[in-house]
Amino acid sequence: MLVKKLLYFVVLFASLTLSAQVGIGTTNPDTSSLFEVQSTTKGLLTPRMTTAQRTAISSPANGLLVYDTDESAFYYYESAAWSRLKGAEKRDNYVLVKSQADLPAPSGSVITLDENTFYEINGTIALTASINLNGAYVSGLDATEDVLSYTGGTVFSGSTGGSIRNITITGARAFNISASVSESLLVQNTIVANTTTSVGTIANLGLFFGNIVQFLNNADGVTYTNIGNLLLNNQAWLSSNSGTYERLSGTFGLVQKVSGFSTVSGSARAFDVSSNPTVGNGVLLSTVFSGTSSNPYINRYTAGSYTGYNFTNNWTVNCPGIPVESDNVATGNIYFNGTITTGFLQTVPNQNALNLQGNSNSNNTSAVNLFRMSSPQNNRLTYLGNKTRTFQVNAALSVRGNDNTGSFYAFFIRKNGTITLTETNTIMRVNNTSDVVSNSIMGTVELAPNDYIEIWVQRLVTGTGNASTNTNIVVFSLNVNIK
Repeated sequence: MLVKKLLYFVVLFASLTLSAQVGIGTTNPDTSSLFEVQSTTKGLLTPRMTTAQRTAISSPANGLLVYDTDESAFYYYESAAWSRLKGAEKRDNYVLVKSQADLPAPSGSVITLDENTFYEINGTIALTASINLNGAYVSGLDATEDVLSYTGGTVFSGSTGGSIRNITITGARAFNISASVSESLLVQNTIVANTTTSVGTIANLGLFFGNIVQFLNNADGVTYTNIGNLLLNNQAWLSSNSGTYERLSGTFGLVQKVSGFSTVSGSARAFDVSSNPTVGNGVLLSTVFSGTSSNPYINRYTAGSYTGYNFTNNWTVNCPGIPVESDNVATGNIYFNGTITTGFLQTVPNQNALNLQGNSNSNNTSAVNLFRMSSPQNNRLTYLGNKTRTFQVNAALSVRGNDNTGSFYAFFIRKNGTITLTETNTIMRVNNTSDVVSNSIMGTVELAPNDYIEIWVQRLVTGTGNASTNTNIVVFSLNVNIK
């Protein structure tokens, strides 16, 4: 009997050696495997040991695998070091969401997420209550596949911020958030689609950052109210949206809208500031405004803006489809119809310069094409921008003198009524009292906010004769342009 058993093991060993394969639970191991285990009731158990025992293994081979009972994790040896198997780790504060049941239970029709927890949206999640972010992170892997939908109400509501990424939001409304200056909200790589009431409202945050957000088929847009820093980057509003895409109301420290596009059709509007929001610093750059809407793309400020423009002095705007607005393009023009008669005393050679303001209501100058400029009185252009800059000034006058020939007069620009820009001097000589002389003035001037310029005249030399007679010059036309 002993001989038979011995013979059996010799034959089995020889068979295993020849086939170079071992199967446990199977007599037909896969041809690609050296060792295959099959079972529907049991698993494979690797060596188990403490951390001290694991690190005490002498000359471990690369690929050696053990289970560390102190760490409750698998470790493998590679390149002279032990490494923990990452797949064996579980992320803290993590929830995989495949249905609403994976979220906290609703209370008062609100699902309040656990703070600082990452909720990964997997597939379409049909909601029966709104989500209060509560400082949590909500994210999918693919915005077109991972969806939060609440057809009966608002998807995100409450008084807290958080983070929303890589999902589609759809429902009656996407947002109804009114928080505090200590809260911030991030919406990134997200689609907001098919809201039946509006995209919603976002208010009273310290920071809102919307980055790479696509809006389509929404019944109305979003209203931003009282936000410390409103940052909108690469917002894509398709022509399938209706109503007003983005409204601003209240007070903002900073508004920055950069890149992206707003395409409007029907009677839609792209951007609405008609409630005259207070904005410390507004920047609107490289956003493309286009479309066939019957309304202007921008519903402009009703106070503080300029004819033909949309925003106040606190904004810098440079976007295709709407006027450029910044201190760099401030401009203005004044002119008058009529005559200005200015008198000089014959007995006072080199008499002090006189302002060409006119001497009656009929001689008032008119102002046109004013942008960040005003003309609060005759012959004056005042700069209303926020930053000091250098301007080019061009002026033209038609003038006649009524004294004897030989008199000389200088015309020039004066800044703030006292600073003569000598380099702008242009001279007129009276050759004949019936001659009308055309003079042009050109120069540059640096203006700070509320600085102004005017055209002045000074008699330089008096001609012969009429020594006791006062002299006049008559200005028939005056045109001043600054840009």
